[in-house]
Amino acid sequence: MWAGQSKWDRDSEPMGEINVTPLVDVMLVLLIIFMVTAPLLTQGVNVDLPDSESPAMQQNVEPLVVTIQADGQIYMQDHAIAIEQLAPRIEAMRQQKPGLPIFIRGDAKTPYGRVAEVMSLLETSGIRKVGLVTEPHR
Repeated sequence: MWAGQSKWDRDSEPMGEINVTPLVDVMLVLLIIFMVTAPLLTQGVNVDLPDSESPAMQQNVEPLVVTIQADGQIYMQDHAIAIEQLAPRIEAMRQQKPGLPIFIRGDAKTPYGRVAEVMSLLETSGIRKVGLVTEPHR
């Protein structure tokens, strides 16, 4: 077994600084990964949802149906109604029947903003649960 000192022990002192080259390499790779993936997180993804056949809902109480036609006309049950009258009428009906379910039927060509406006009015009337009625796929 050799007991002498080597050349490396005499000439070299412990290294006191960090080699930053590998650190910079790793940081640049992470930066590139985040730059590539960040725009993908903010964009929507187009998804084709599967068609499904769902059974009809069984209820004991006839729901209040608010229908929105393609031209924006609103109906409560079968009666045309102005949008300004929607919230007061629903509040009056909910006072008589507190558990009355409310469904929204929107035409396929109805602008989304009109449906959102009706849902907002329902929320201001104190309604927290609204069902959206759709037609089964043909």
